[in-house]
Amino acid sequence: MGFLSSLFGGGKKKQPGINTKGMKRADFAKRWDLRGRTGQGSMSKVFQAYDKTLGRTVCLKLMDKEKTRKFEARFTQVGLIKPPEGEICMALQHPNCVRSYEFGLTTKGEPYLVMEWIEGLGLNYLVETKSAQLNGKRIDYLGQLADSVQYLHDCKYLHRDLCPRNVMVDKEGVVKLIDFGLTIPYTPPFCQPGNRTGTLDILAPEIINRRRTDHRVDVFALGVTAFEVITGQLPWERSVSSEENLRRRMNLKPRNPKDLAPDLDDDVQDVLLKAIAKEPVDRYGSAKEFKEALLGVKNQGL
Repeated sequence: MGFLSSLFGGGKKKQPGINTKGMKRADFAKRWDLRGRTGQGSMSKVFQAYDKTLGRTVCLKLMDKEKTRKFEARFTQVGLIKPPEGEICMALQHPNCVRSYEFGLTTKGEPYLVMEWIEGLGLNYLVETKSAQLNGKRIDYLGQLADSVQYLHDCKYLHRDLCPRNVMVDKEGVVKLIDFGLTIPYTPPFCQPGNRTGTLDILAPEIINRRRTDHRVDVFALGVTAFEVITGQLPWERSVSSEENLRRRMNLKPRNPKDLAPDLDDDVQDVLLKAIAKEPVDRYGSAKEFKEALLGVKNQGL
């Protein structure tokens, strides 16, 4: 069995169905006028759509029924019931978290989620294009993102997929954390070793090593995101092999931020490296602490 198979693979047991308790039903064709595909995740498709019921343009996320069932089965097989993404999103009310209006099932049994339409750009796009929009705004954007993560933890959830791809910046410069498809309750049963789903670039070492997790997996991901936003590159050089990427995470020290961005001050470098420390105890204790450290660096005009 390959490394990734052991990392993410499951057995061939019969899997239970999607948790549909209390979900509304909607006729996809009658309810929404699609205006274009805006994204696609591993388990979903995302559209800009006009919602005839709400009378407004929205972001419509349509989950793949089979993939969602298989993902939720990872929890039900060990006696846990993961709340649907829509239920989690509806519980979040924070200016730096995408606002959600409704969730349910289509008449074909596909889970859907209706969210606000954000006029703006993805943080990943801003980083990849070296957008001038980031100039002088990096600390501000990362501070807002830290606020959203702290709020999520205060609400007893772990995001588990925090990366630039899952962050939007609207036209007013407001940061919005999106995509809570992998979000889990922050409770001891859900923090047991074994749940290794997530974006490879931001998986914390304790996840890879099958150790118990806590909120510091999100602090690690926040640190990796900050590293990329500030230096334009990831802490560990990418390989074409996913297995090699994970081995580098475990066996190599992260790259020195000043080697990638020579003009960085030492205090910024120290903040970035502390956030992505291999051992959770060596990281910041919370997203709030990370933000405070960022706001304490001399150069706020990054």
